[in-house]
Amino acid sequence: MLYIVPTPIGNLEDITFRAVRILKEVDIIFAEDTRTSKKLLNHFEINTPLRSYHLHNEHKITDGLVQQLAAGQTAALISDAGTPAISDPGFLLVRACIQAEVKVECLPGATAFVPALVASGLPNDKFFFEGFLPHKKGRQTRLKYLAGLTYTFIIYESPYRLVKCLEQLSEHCGNDREAVVCRELTKFYEEVKRGSVEDLIIHFKKTEKVKGEIVIVVAGK
Repeated sequence: MLYIVPTPIGNLEDITFRAVRILKEVDIIFAEDTRTSKKLLNHFEINTPLRSYHLHNEHKITDGLVQQLAAGQTAALISDAGTPAISDPGFLLVRACIQAEVKVECLPGATAFVPALVASGLPNDKFFFEGFLPHKKGRQTRLKYLAGLTYTFIIYESPYRLVKCLEQLSEHCGNDREAVVCRELTKFYEEVKRGSVEDLIIHFKKTEKVKGEIVIVVAGK
């Protein structure tokens, strides 16, 4: 049995009672970064054995993990924050478990793009989740595609590339396109900045040092 367990994106109160119970009951927890996850587990007094499962080892160890699960072990997969497999490792393990007829159960819980979308005030009856754009090859192609969408789209971005990304959005979508930048969601310094793409560029160029995880929500064409 494999449980996919969402963990808080910032505020530790956002974990569910069920998530804590599952993390205590399983035989092992697979974590994206054991150092980050250890802080969370210690906070909730969870002493379950922890093992690394991340982008750099998932191709090597997935088959072995599935064999353990098929033999009767129960495990939980967590990422550093949010729901595993959403812009984080997890897809390969879930697919392999399904192919091996190992039961997979995903708990509902935290993920960054949903609160960002709802708080943006932009239409959310239909939307497109892009996640992280390619850094180089294919980036312009994706931006051109997103700019043509007639419904809201969502991008994840690093704080170090935020202004550059906004400038690229301005180039493809125009200065007047409505957008929202959500930063440090659920944390003490949470910021939701709304305006045109041009307004956001001006604002964040004036910001001395942008920190935290970034979600950009952009209105459709």
